[in-house]
Amino acid sequence: MKHIPIIPVPIEEAEIALFEERRKIYPRSQKGWFASWRWVLVFFTQALFYGTAWLTWNDRQAVLFDLVTRKFYIFGLVLWPQDFIYLAILLVISALSLFLFTAIAGRLFCGYACPQTVYTEIFLWIEAKFEGDRNARIKLDASPISVRKFGIKSLKHGVWLILSLWTGFTFVGYFTPIHQLAAEVFSFTLGPWETFWLLFYGFATYGNAGWMREQVCKYMCPYARFQSAMFDKDTLTITYDTARGEPRGSRNKKVDYKAEGKGDCVDCGICVQVCPTGIDIRNGLQYECIACGACIDGCNQVMDKMGYERGLIRYTTDHALTKQLDSNAMWRRVFRPRTLVYSGILGLIILAAGLSLALHVPLKVDVIRDRGMPLVTETGAIDNVYKIQIMNTEELAKEVQFEVKGINGIRIVGETTVSINAATTKAIPMRVRIPPGAAEPGSNRIRFVVKDSKAANITVTEKAVFLVPK
Repeated sequence: MKHIPIIPVPIEEAEIALFEERRKIYPRSQKGWFASWRWVLVFFTQALFYGTAWLTWNDRQAVLFDLVTRKFYIFGLVLWPQDFIYLAILLVISALSLFLFTAIAGRLFCGYACPQTVYTEIFLWIEAKFEGDRNARIKLDASPISVRKFGIKSLKHGVWLILSLWTGFTFVGYFTPIHQLAAEVFSFTLGPWETFWLLFYGFATYGNAGWMREQVCKYMCPYARFQSAMFDKDTLTITYDTARGEPRGSRNKKVDYKAEGKGDCVDCGICVQVCPTGIDIRNGLQYECIACGACIDGCNQVMDKMGYERGLIRYTTDHALTKQLDSNAMWRRVFRPRTLVYSGILGLIILAAGLSLALHVPLKVDVIRDRGMPLVTETGAIDNVYKIQIMNTEELAKEVQFEVKGINGIRIVGETTVSINAATTKAIPMRVRIPPGAAEPGSNRIRFVVKDSKAANITVTEKAVFLVPK
């Protein structure tokens, strides 16, 4: 058998990137209904965030999460660590709201109220003020370094940094009283932890909104990845009407484009230029789409100029397009059983949480029996000693009355009325006595009843045990 030599074939090495190389996006500014609503939400959320920290209530900060004293102040409501359940309820309400809004109209939160979207919008506005609109920014970035370019960039980043640090300062001001925080900043006496978190959140804002922008939405935010689990064919999404728009192509406004076999899309690329994540919505719904509606505004402007009907790109559902549903039929399917179930569950949880807060008893009582043996007096009466831990969660001083029940003849030895300051806790030693033979030897159930002397409806009952020696 003849031996055939094997000649090795050189293998070309190929470098494969795991991530797409970032292409800087220069969103084009536009006007329209959705752009106006985005700015309304920008003003509303930022007025709420920056302004609420400076409001006062009962001579203290209106909204303050005081971690040092472990008290959360929300206007007239004072929450303590024992009220952690309300935080859990708030998270459940937020999650269900997100599911409901997504099932109805997609990523509304991402497009209008997400901090990343809001601050990116603000930073882009600042950038446009210093560098100009889209074409001017592209030209400036492509130009070689110069005194003018360095000056413009420095001013822009300086304003970005000031806004970012102010954002970090405001955020920390919800955990450290903001007036105290401001005094410490200006006197250079800021503590290490306040300094760290102020800089951390400040530079996080600067990095995310100024540099990373759409990268946060595309690669860091998990919502983009699991949103499809909440979508279905009756979810309102931003959609390009392919049947109406294709085949796309440029044309003369005076020429009958339909006679040439073209659709309404003039292939101007405006929908791509205004998109903050740089996608082409004409390729279908993509996970990068944050439902901001910028492409709708941009496309409608072009349709107006061409004299075509608006809505080539619009909010609609998959079923509305494929089944040619009218507006009424589409909305009937939007409010389908799935969304009604979400709404019902969400409404019940909000109602239950509201009733719980409304009926919230401002007194909390814990009873701890002293570990020592019961005391037997000279007359044969039996005493037990307790420590009563009482918490006044309101910002009003209270006078409370104590009673004890459960055994015939049981009573409190000493004062039965105690004063407790606003929003404080107080430990009260208390001696309880029963007459001879009033209870069986061993452990006996009793109840402490605590009443607000000025509000009969505020009553707390706490169980305890009374030991009788054998």
